[in-house]
Amino acid sequence: MSYKQILYNKAPKAAIDPTLNSGTFRVNTVPRPTDVPADKILVRVHYLSLDPAMRQWLTAKRSYIAPVELGAVMRGQGIAQVIEVGTELSSKFKTGEWVVASSGWQEYALLGAKEVEKVSIPAGGRPTDAMSVLGMTGLTAYFGMMEIGQPNAGDTVVVSGAAGATGSIAGQIAKIQGAKRVVGLAGSAEKCEFLVKELGFDAAINYKDPQWKKQLKEATPEYIDVFFDNTGGEILDACLARAARDSRFVICGAISQYNVAKPQGPTSFMMVISQRVTIKGFIVFDYAKKYASALQELASWLSQGKLKRKEHIVKEGLEGAPQALVDLYAGVNTGKMMVEVAPTSEALGPKAKL
Repeated sequence: MSYKQILYNKAPKAAIDPTLNSGTFRVNTVPRPTDVPADKILVRVHYLSLDPAMRQWLTAKRSYIAPVELGAVMRGQGIAQVIEVGTELSSKFKTGEWVVASSGWQEYALLGAKEVEKVSIPAGGRPTDAMSVLGMTGLTAYFGMMEIGQPNAGDTVVVSGAAGATGSIAGQIAKIQGAKRVVGLAGSAEKCEFLVKELGFDAAINYKDPQWKKQLKEATPEYIDVFFDNTGGEILDACLARAARDSRFVICGAISQYNVAKPQGPTSFMMVISQRVTIKGFIVFDYAKKYASALQELASWLSQGKLKRKEHIVKEGLEGAPQALVDLYAGVNTGKMMVEVAPTSEALGPKAKL
C-alpha cells in the first residue's frame, strides 16, 4: 500500500506557484510502512492546517525556524489518527486516538512522541479546535494581545486580517478584556458583516473599499491604542498615522508582503517618535512556558460562549493544499483554513467522530 506526499519542489521568486510537479510543490508516492519502529507511531492525517507563515518557511534566511529544504515534505501541522503504535510507546498511545501532529503535507506519517500531542476537547469544543482556537492560532492571538497589546478599558483596538484565523480571535480577546472599541479590517463586505454581527466587533472596514482610509479615521475618533497587525503594508502605514500616544503595535504577520518582490515599509514612521509608539514583533514559541495556562483560559472562554470560531475547510484532498495556500494569501477564507486530507468517515472505530 502506498500514500502521497507533497514535497517542496522549487523556491518561489515571489508568489507561490500552485501548479503541481512543475511549480513550487510536487507530488511524491511512497510505500506505507509495514513495520512501525519501537519508538514511533504511524498516524493517518485527516486535516492539515494552512498558515500565512508557510511562505516564510520556504525562503526566509534569518527567521525563528529553518527553511524547508528542497525535496523535503512540506512542513505543516495536522489533525491525525493513530493507526499503529511502536512497542516502546504502547503505554502512551492507543490505536484510534486523535492527535495534533507535526505531520507535514502527507497522508501518513511516522512520528516520535514529541511530534504529537493528544487532542483534549473541552465542553463546547471539537477536535479541529486543536489547530485553531485551542492550538497555535489561538495561542498566537492570546499572547500577542495579552502580553504585548494589553488592552485596557477605554482603549480603541484595531485588528488587521480580522476575519482570518488569528485576527478573529485577537479581536474577541480585546472585547473580553474590556476594550472600549474594537475595529476590524477585512477584505469583503461579507467578512465585515461577520465580524460585527457574529463576533461582536464594534466596527469593521472593508480595505478594498476606495474610502477605507476615511472610514478608518471615522471608526477611530480617539485614535488607536492597540493595533494587532496581520497584514503589514498599506494598512500598517494607515494605522500608524492614527496611532494614539503610547500606543502598542503588535506585529504578528505581514501577509500582504509575503508574496511581493519588494516589501513595502511604512511611510508614517515618524509617528513612532511623536506618539511614543511601541512596535513589537513576536513568535508564539516565545511563550511556550505559558501555553498550559493560556489554553486553559481560551478553553474556558470557548465553553462559556465568550469566544467564537469559524473554520474554512477545503475538501480537495492532499493535492488541493498548494492551491488552498495560494487562496489563503488571496483572503478567500473566513476563519481558520484547513485542508481535509481524508474524511472522518474513513477513520478507525468508535473513537473516529470529530
